[in-house]
Parts: sequence; C-alpha cells; structure tokens
Amino acid sequence: MTDAPVSIPVTATGLEPAPEPASSSRAQNRKARKNAAKDPKRKITWDLVWAQRALLAMAVPLLLYQILFKYVPVYGWAIAFQDFKPARGSSPWPGPRSLWNQQWVGLENFHNLFTGVMGERFIRVVINTIGQSLLTLTVGTLGAIVLALLLNEVKNLPFKRVLQNITYMPHFLSWVIVASMASVALSLPSSGGFINQGLMSLHIVDQPVLFLTEPNYFWGIVAGTNLWKELGWNTIIYLAAITAIDPSLYESAEVDGAGRFRKMFSITLPSIRPTIVVLLIINSGWILSTNFELPYFLGNGLVSDRSETIDVFVLRYGYELGNYSLAIVAGIFKTIVAVILVGAANQAAKRLNQETLV
Repeated sequence: MTDAPVSIPVTATGLEPAPEPASSSRAQNRKARKNAAKDPKRKITWDLVWAQRALLAMAVPLLLYQILFKYVPVYGWAIAFQDFKPARGSSPWPGPRSLWNQQWVGLENFHNLFTGVMGERFIRVVINTIGQSLLTLTVGTLGAIVLALLLNEVKNLPFKRVLQNITYMPHFLSWVIVASMASVALSLPSSGGFINQGLMSLHIVDQPVLFLTEPNYFWGIVAGTNLWKELGWNTIIYLAAITAIDPSLYESAEVDGAGRFRKMFSITLPSIRPTIVVLLIINSGWILSTNFELPYFLGNGLVSDRSETIDVFVLRYGYELGNYSLAIVAGIFKTIVAVILVGAANQAAKRLNQETLV
C-alpha cells in the first residue's frame, strides 16, 4: 500500500510557505487598518516653523495673555501656606509688599477648609457646585444639539437667520439683567410672574409657587436660566460642524429613501460626534467653576443649603472676612480638580476611540 502523492507548490524561489491561519490573518489586517488610521506625525523643523510664521505671530498675543494672567499669578499660591495679613511687613520682591514676610503655617489652612465645621459647609457647597454644573452642562449640551439639528433643517435662509439672531440675543445680556429677569418671571403674578400665571391658567397649580424660596427648585432654576441665555450661542460650533458634512452623504441617503429623522440620526449626529466629545472634555474642567452671578443674585437665606457654590463661599467667608488664605486654598482645590477631570475625560474618550484633546 502506497501513500497518495502530495502536491507541494513550487515557485522560482523554492517551496511556498504554509498558509497562515485565518485568525492570524484577520488580526494582522485589523492591526494594519489601525496603523493606517493613525495620522502620521510630522517632525517640527525650522523650515516648517518659518512656513507657519504668520500663524505663529497671530498666536503670540494670546500666548502672552495666558502667561501674564494665568501663570504669573501662580506665585500667589504661597498665601495658602501662610497666615496672610496684607499689612504685615514689607518685601523687595515683586507683587504684594507683604507676601514673603508672613507667618508660614504649612497645611493648616487646608486642614481648616476640609475638616471641622468649615469642612462640613465646604463639602455641601462642593456638592451644590457639582450638581448645578452637571445639570447645566447636560441641559445646555442637549438643548444646543437639538436646536442645531432643527436649524439645519430650516431651508428658508431669511427665516433661519431671524431664528438664529433671536436665539443669540440673550447671550449678550449681562448676568445681572438675566438674574433680575429670572427673579421677576418666577415671582407672584401680581409682581409680573408670568410663569406662575401660566401654570395657574393651565390649571397645573392652584396657588402660586414661591420658586425662589424652595431649595429643591434652585438647581433647575439655574440650569433653565443658563439654557435660555446661552442656548443660541452654544449652537454656533455645532452648526459649523454640520456645515462641514459632505452633502453627497445626504443625497445618497435620499436616494435610499431616508427621511429627515433618519438622516439626522445616521449622518448628522455621527458626523458631529467628535465635536461633541471635544466640547464635553473641555467643559469637564469647568465643573467646579459654575456661574457665580446666578447663585449670588438669586440665592437667599431660605435656599442657601442648595444655592451656595464654591465661588459664593469664597466671597463670603474668604474675601469679605479678610481670610485670603482660605480663598486661595479653595482656588487651588478647584484648579487641581479641573486638571484631573480634564485628564480623566480625555483618557476615557481615548479608550472609547473618540476624538481627544491630546
């Protein structure tokens, strides 16, 4: 009994290697596509710098502004480690006369802020700040995306421009004016409170609601007021991202029978997703820097447990009482948390294969 002959392919260079397993081939293909998707890194050379000299010159004023107003004042963080008294001593160093002739107390100011009676109050204002910021960010982002999608569907250009101008206008109002308008709108019907008047006309409530005296309503009031003021302005970037979408995608979708809503969810939203992700990463750094004016002007003793934010806390218990060290410690805390949040959000986006800042 003889074995069946085995045919071995022969090439000019000899025997062909055995074919690789299919799983290995698929893995290599995925790796090749991933490497091809990465943008090639360009080396920075003097020729490239000289070619971009106009753009670099335009960036110099902004860079100087950032250095002068963002980095130079960091030396004032030394106050956080002192029992700072403005009139104590003098110093030849630039800046406040008495900055370097203070009593150094180490981490005592940090301990006082985060522990004891002051610590309990500070934890509460941190929770208020995070709650107001997250609610404002969520409502504002969703509202801006929805408005941008709706404006993109308006085909009558003059009417579209009128709508855009109407939604942009509140952005240019002072927060003091906006707070006053919100206070009037939420007041009793006899004082011009049209919100209570509307609720009573629709038989939603039987008696006027004192919105500014109910703590549980305050976060919603802040988020709603921010939405009204900044809604139109926040749509600008999303509308710009939408205009960059290839029109042929919409034409192909129409040929396939897609309607407006299908094109929104299958073309528009996926195309502007990188813009949404980048803006969310940037805004994550402002979680502890919520709007100061609304909690300050609309807040009162009846709602202070829900209205007081870090900035209001720093003003009342730091600067107004002359406790500058406490104010600086709170500022350092906000900065460190902001850096951590931006880094974490950027890393999360990178792991989800989304657009990132770095």
